[in-house]
Amino acid sequence: MRRDARPLFSHAPQAAGLGIVLLSGLLLCPAALGQGKGYRSITWEKFKVAGPELEQIGWLAVRHAREIKSSPWSVGCETLDRDYAKFSVYKDYVGELGVKRGRLQSGWAKCEKEKGVYDFAWLDECVHGLDEQSVKPWICLCYGNPIYGSDFKLGSGLAPLVKSPEAMAAWLKYVEATVTRYKDVVAEWEVWNEPFGQGANYATLLIATAELIRKIQPEAVILVTAIHDADRKIVLEALEAAGKLELVNRWVYHPYAQNPDSSYPAVEKMRALIESYNPKYKVYQGEVGCPSILEWTHALANYPWTEYSQAKWDLRRMAGDRARGIDSSVFTIIDLKYTNMQQSFGLIRSNLLLQLIYKRPAYYAVQQMAGFFDGEVAPVGLLEHQSSSPRGLTVAGFRKQSSPVVLIWYGDRIPSDELKWDRVDLTVNGAAFQDPVYVEMISGKVYQLDKQSWTARGTNTELKGLPVWDSPVMLAERAQVELRKGAN
Repeated sequence: MRRDARPLFSHAPQAAGLGIVLLSGLLLCPAALGQGKGYRSITWEKFKVAGPELEQIGWLAVRHAREIKSSPWSVGCETLDRDYAKFSVYKDYVGELGVKRGRLQSGWAKCEKEKGVYDFAWLDECVHGLDEQSVKPWICLCYGNPIYGSDFKLGSGLAPLVKSPEAMAAWLKYVEATVTRYKDVVAEWEVWNEPFGQGANYATLLIATAELIRKIQPEAVILVTAIHDADRKIVLEALEAAGKLELVNRWVYHPYAQNPDSSYPAVEKMRALIESYNPKYKVYQGEVGCPSILEWTHALANYPWTEYSQAKWDLRRMAGDRARGIDSSVFTIIDLKYTNMQQSFGLIRSNLLLQLIYKRPAYYAVQQMAGFFDGEVAPVGLLEHQSSSPRGLTVAGFRKQSSPVVLIWYGDRIPSDELKWDRVDLTVNGAAFQDPVYVEMISGKVYQLDKQSWTARGTNTELKGLPVWDSPVMLAERAQVELRKGAN
């Protein structure tokens, strides 16, 4: 996560047109101020009672990670190496979320406080704790170590590490110890995090680190961390010159943009660049999320985000990634207590004592998405469509057990705070439904569609007055939508 407010892919700010939802009359009373589940989430209460004017028939079933065989989804469990959060506080909530992977940072400085002496107890708790939840950890090997003259903070320079024979030798010994210790649990290794503007030094670090990983774990998936396009070019040329293009597998990117839908042209440009060197390379959206308040620093700063717009933002990013067949990680599971601020990107809200307060609406949005769109749901891509709305609609197609699934949302503006739907006449090409239901993917409400409101014609479906807003809604065959048992 970068400290500056500029997105990785730069886009001009767009007018939000936010309609602020007033919460008059909904005040926290002293009795509600307990720990964890004792707190109220007023925003989640508002999402649960809002909805389009359709007949609700139930709630979308959610699944624990143990119930899901395969999945493209990951969640961020970052900064535990700097104690900005406590793993024990949210461990159980990761499995409950339904994702199958969790991103950790290895924390060289926390593991080796005395030269040559490693203490992996804290990392053992995280790695094996995720594995117990049926969530596979993937580890970002970082950062530097002050006892060898390098820094352990975000944005740390690589020169003190790669230019020092002692520091580089110590780094590789640490990597060897880490990979050897966790190779039976961890299959994916990311080399560093966001060394922007340090292409040459990063190429040196990457090649040396990846070669060592390959010796210990030949079948490991090695990830090139998020860097700028100019740095990617330098790294690609270094790999090519060394005859080591096969050394790495995936190229990570962190697409922070106020409108999550606006970053895909840059993603396609990046994909074209890396595939021109090796068509086997894959892109991986390895870290991105949205604040839930107006922040003054870090990515997406200086914009009045709320828990309403955060939930929509996260869901739109997930939908956009899934439609394009891109594995995706949501930043982050819980708020992070930096040295100078409480960062608000968490799916779970925490306090200054690092205690859990409540699950934000974004948590439930990710849970709905992860539970339904598992590895067995195949993306078809963006579908052609005709709409009566003057706004830009995104219509993404999928197949589940040979049945069509469609996600629909306004993707032309920054997500708003408004909890209202437009009625849109829409023809979706390439998706002919037989008995569709309508699902609002943040709340998980499942609705009946009036038989007079839709018609299948050949390979297309015509819909009249379909409720649409700036967050994904799903159309799927009734038989493919499992309803939640018991009370919501």
